[in-house]
Amino acid sequence: MSKKILSLFVVGIFILSLGLVGCGKQEAKPAKVLKVGSEAAFAPFEFQDESTKEYVGFDIDLIKAIGKQMGAEVQIQNMGFDGLIPGLEANSIDLAISGMTITEERAKKVSFSKPYYKSGLTMVVKSDNTSIKSFKDLEGKKIAVQLGTTGADEAKKVKDAQIREFNSAPEAFLELKAGGVDAVVNDKPVNEYYIAKTGGNDAKMVGEPLTAEDYGIAASGKNKELIAQVDKAIEELKKNGEYEKIYVKWFGKKP
Repeated sequence: MSKKILSLFVVGIFILSLGLVGCGKQEAKPAKVLKVGSEAAFAPFEFQDESTKEYVGFDIDLIKAIGKQMGAEVQIQNMGFDGLIPGLEANSIDLAISGMTITEERAKKVSFSKPYYKSGLTMVVKSDNTSIKSFKDLEGKKIAVQLGTTGADEAKKVKDAQIREFNSAPEAFLELKAGGVDAVVNDKPVNEYYIAKTGGNDAKMVGEPLTAEDYGIAASGKNKELIAQVDKAIEELKKNGEYEKIYVKWFGKKP
């Protein structure tokens, strides 16, 4: 073999090796990202830590654990509760986790995971209120609710009640504290958390839960595959004890 041919052969091998390296770079897949919508004013499920400004809560820890199980990075997007389903429909977010009750009406628009938390609606009134003891007593009263929630739906069924809708649960509680409404109708764990944080000085929870509700993680109605992956991840988290660990962290008891 002549020196010229040998040189061309070496150069050819060198160029081929560069091409293979380039192909390797093109084939490397970027980290999978899940854009998750949540209305971060629904403690203890999702809220913003006052000191760190990080989004925290039961739902936040759970979706991050689910993402880790799926090998995906979770990016939380804080948005209004009533904007979550439109966000899924527009594909601006992949999933929504925000204490969202699974209902037939919502299930017509989105795909839900299997239930991951059981809740129910209760009432909160001011500590010195003695006239409201059951949902029947709400007739003709002023009721604060969060926009787009099942609490709002149920409150609207109360005879002669005046309904005031707010963008977040904290706004509804502030209206109660200010005396602008007689009661707040919201999810039991959220009501319990609010009363615990205020030391029970301003408000109290009364009556039996009106409903039994299941929370689900939502995806676009067309994205059945993603929900199947979420369901699988939740089952794995329950088997390995991570779900129980997160539950105990936020609710102080085992599920």
